[in-house]
Amino acid sequence: KNKLLISVCTEKTSWINSLIPNLLLEWIKKGHQCSWVHSTKDLNKGDICFYLSYETIVKKKVLKKFKNNLVIHASDLPKGKGWSPLSWQILKGYKKIVVSLIEAEDKVDSGKIYRQLSKNFSGYELLDQMQSSLRQLTSKLCNYAIKNYPQTLKKGKLQKGNETYFQRRFPKDSKLNINRSIKSQFNLLRINDNKLYPSFFYYKKNKYL
Repeated sequence: KNKLLISVCTEKTSWINSLIPNLLLEWIKKGHQCSWVHSTKDLNKGDICFYLSYETIVKKKVLKKFKNNLVIHASDLPKGKGWSPLSWQILKGYKKIVVSLIEAEDKVDSGKIYRQLSKNFSGYELLDQMQSSLRQLTSKLCNYAIKNYPQTLKKGKLQKGNETYFQRRFPKDSKLNINRSIKSQFNLLRINDNKLYPSFFYYKKNKYL
């Protein structure tokens, strides 16, 4: 059985981080060697590196350290490349979110697709519930890549069709319009993060969270 050298790279404050210890524990029990870092500077050579919710473009010299560099992106690629795909799709009224396991390439979110899973939301879930669902799908896709490696990653399909890109979201994008109904802004309320990107509005020159 293949014993792999597996690395995981995430942002220090990422919502995905609560998933990582369990994933690593599972892999270590199966005899794999694992490391978890928050910067590509700390990556050593290995078989596979997962970049999960990592916001920096990874340089070619880093990608060369691994046989496979894998990204999990929450859109039906090539549609929805770029930043915060879950948030943008929910804002646009999507109920079905596709999550893609892809090879990391120089060009953002452009690599081969190895597998896709999807989740249908009802339209009432808030951010933490949606992220919990995405964590489950991420876990399934990571385990899929590892389970029969390298066979699992031999059958990737190239992305086809028109690309679309989402822009980065900033705290200012969480602003509510007090002249519009709550109902019409419900999807914006759903995707806002009470700690990092809380919903807010201005009234009589005062800011309210």
